Amino acid sequence: MKLLVVDDDANIRNIIKEYASVDNHNIIEAYDGISTFKMLKENEVDLIILDIMLPDMSGYEIARKILLERNIPILMLSAKSEIDDKLEGFDSGAVDYITKPFSPKELIARLKV
Repeated sequence: MKLLVVDDDANIRNIIKEYASVDNHNIIEAYDGISTFKMLKENEVDLIILDIMLPDMSGYEIARKILLERNIPILMLSAKSEIDDKLEGFDSGAVDYITKPFSPKELIARLKV
């Protein structure tokens, strides 16, 4: 599976990359909205792991824009843990929502589903 991991924290991206590569997932990375849309223009991806708090636009906004043009499952991964944040994530089109700090093993298990 080819995954696009979008997070402005390089450590988070590296942890996901490390665990996902063990399961033979191919990972590409982005750190903001602009790089996300660039990666999507250049690559076909099977799933997006998307942070909400990014420097140039919110993950909610990115998810909505992506889903207008492509049908790609989006898993939100965020420090925002309030129920309203989760509901907005699902309203934005996310198929799943995981809060930080997170277990990399749980994240990989959710990817398999």
